[in-house]
Amino acid sequence: MRPDRNARPEYLAALREILHRIATSLGGSPPRALPVRMYLAGGAALHLYTGERVSRDIDATFSHRIALPENLEVAYRDADGAARLLYFDRQYNDTLGLLHEDAYEDSVPLALEGIDSTALQVRVLSALDLAVSKLGRFSGQDQEDIATLARHKLISSATLRRRADDALRSYLGDTARIQGTIAVAVRVVADLEARGGKKRRG
Repeated sequence: MRPDRNARPEYLAALREILHRIATSLGGSPPRALPVRMYLAGGAALHLYTGERVSRDIDATFSHRIALPENLEVAYRDADGAARLLYFDRQYNDTLGLLHEDAYEDSVPLALEGIDSTALQVRVLSALDLAVSKLGRFSGQDQEDIATLARHKLISSATLRRRADDALRSYLGDTARIQGTIAVAVRVVADLEARGGKKRRG
């Protein structure tokens, strides 16, 4: 995939720099261990798909355990001149949220110039799996992100229901709360579909 045409070039440049630093740090690794796959999620993935909501942090996991370099934050200025900071979130954990067991296998490669793909292959969760990953916490921001993906027609209520239900089968414990959030999210997407993807006003 390529970033959405509305993705902010200043943000993409900052993201590219952080990815470049990670790729460079892997240069001395045993050839048999390369390339490492990096899976982008969260707000960074949402911006790449839609050009909306610029996130301050990068949520990602890797196919290998790696020692990340120290300097993984980049200061930049956006189009209106405001100072921004983008940083790699070292606390991100994908084990507590909802994620389909095939999410990483079904991720899509990101076409971003300047990254050594022989060392680091950058992939993005599919739009559908990105939506599913928002169902665990299901904050107000998560709900808006799911609606954004629906407005861009990147997900549908039917596919979201199927993928989320499939993902939930792999989880242990009391899943009643998350079953409820799935139902709410599916209704939100279905409502957007019924209104042609337009956000309700008022």
